[in-house]
Amino acid sequence: MAVEKYIAVASLGLFIMFGGEINTFYRYLTNPQYEVEPEPQILMYISIGAAPAMSVAGTAFLLSKRYGSRFVGATIIAGGVVMLVSMYVAYLQIPQIDKNYVVYAVQTVPLLFMAVSIPIIGIGAWLLRTRPRPKKEFF
Repeated sequence: MAVEKYIAVASLGLFIMFGGEINTFYRYLTNPQYEVEPEPQILMYISIGAAPAMSVAGTAFLLSKRYGSRFVGATIIAGGVVMLVSMYVAYLQIPQIDKNYVVYAVQTVPLLFMAVSIPIIGIGAWLLRTRPRPKKEFF
């Protein structure tokens, strides 16, 4: 397997981790046991999960954009779909969150990353339709 395939799988894992972190945190905010500040927690989850996932997906795209790759394209699409679905589930949990913890970041992060997942899916689809360029032979 080429390096870009491993990188694409790593980005998928990071997308899954980010969705799990946000959904677990929102579930915790519905009935918190201890007082917590949501904005720093959410920023930490973004810096641990979403930002590296998008940069790694971009790296896999750049490595395989010249010749196209069905596996890398499908993996990037899967990462975008995972983020879209997990942010939609997190958005549905917002009305259940304790009113003291519903701040600007809690309300906007799911919407923001649902919007970000659309171009990620598009980049993966672009890789799926890209055909390899013929090799030029020099005599």
